[in-house]
Amino acid sequence: MGQLVDGKWTTQWYEPDPDGRFVRSEAGFRSWVRAAGEGSFSPADGRYHLYVAWACPWAHRTMIMRALKGLEHAIDVSVVAPFMGDQGWRFNAEVEGATVDKALGGEYLRDVYLAADPRCSGRVTVPVLWDTQQRTIVNNESREIVRMFDHEFGGVARRDVDLAPPALRDEVERLIDFIYEPINNGVYRAGFATKQGAYDEAVTALFEALDHVEGLLGQQRWLAGERMTEVDIFLFTTLIRFDLVYHTHFKCNRKRIVDYPNLWGFVREIYQLPGIAKTCNFDHIRKHYYQSHETINPHRIVAIGPQLDLDAAHGRERLGGVAARAMIFGE
Repeated sequence: MGQLVDGKWTTQWYEPDPDGRFVRSEAGFRSWVRAAGEGSFSPADGRYHLYVAWACPWAHRTMIMRALKGLEHAIDVSVVAPFMGDQGWRFNAEVEGATVDKALGGEYLRDVYLAADPRCSGRVTVPVLWDTQQRTIVNNESREIVRMFDHEFGGVARRDVDLAPPALRDEVERLIDFIYEPINNGVYRAGFATKQGAYDEAVTALFEALDHVEGLLGQQRWLAGERMTEVDIFLFTTLIRFDLVYHTHFKCNRKRIVDYPNLWGFVREIYQLPGIAKTCNFDHIRKHYYQSHETINPHRIVAIGPQLDLDAAHGRERLGGVAARAMIFGE
């Protein structure tokens, strides 16, 4: 994957802690777009550009919120190619599903980071929210970009829906925190562990959390209760990749998501919402994970399956609650 150190590119991979645990670095750009005009970034049609990888669950969150809010016309997107080698994420329009860097014209995603800060240090990750007016990175933390799209771009969004409403906001935040370490990050903690104890710790916590959420979603339609919220998106982007890559590639193979009736129905309900399927590029997902992680899969052979019937009836209506299709799209 590599990283920048004082503006210079290095090919250093993640360093585990002394016990072999994967340690994720924090995002380095944490400014906010504010609808109220506070600060130097305000929402505007066409001002901001989003950099993503179809393979990445963190970037996928932002693409889903962009679609649900109806922000496609206002925020254009550049997509890196799925393979991430020693030089990091690269733009290559010859790869189906990828694009050039539409905003800056660079070859690598690191060029975007260096345009914002020529002495930048840190991992070069997606998503990135770029301000074309000030020519700088606003934010590269997916959780915060999602909230900005949800709450700060109301003046340019084509759908008036709040996926973290005031009455549920504390619960949404609690649940986002709850699923992050054992599930969202947990699959990586299992897959990138370099010692047996670190793997055992991570994979045990992962399946304990999945079992808990399976039970919860057997009692209610959505994680926060009666209606879909941001945390449902955050869970979905991990679950949609689980059987495709995490189960095999990251050794998260106690069970598949298709073996969890409630989790699997939950995945299908979100996948079947208008605009969501086109944010799920399974070819990019498989190629990225199997080809990019040489330490896990040295021959870079891409697994053929599995075949997932994501269009089958999800059956979540039996739990009542608010259908996301009706809440967001009025259907």
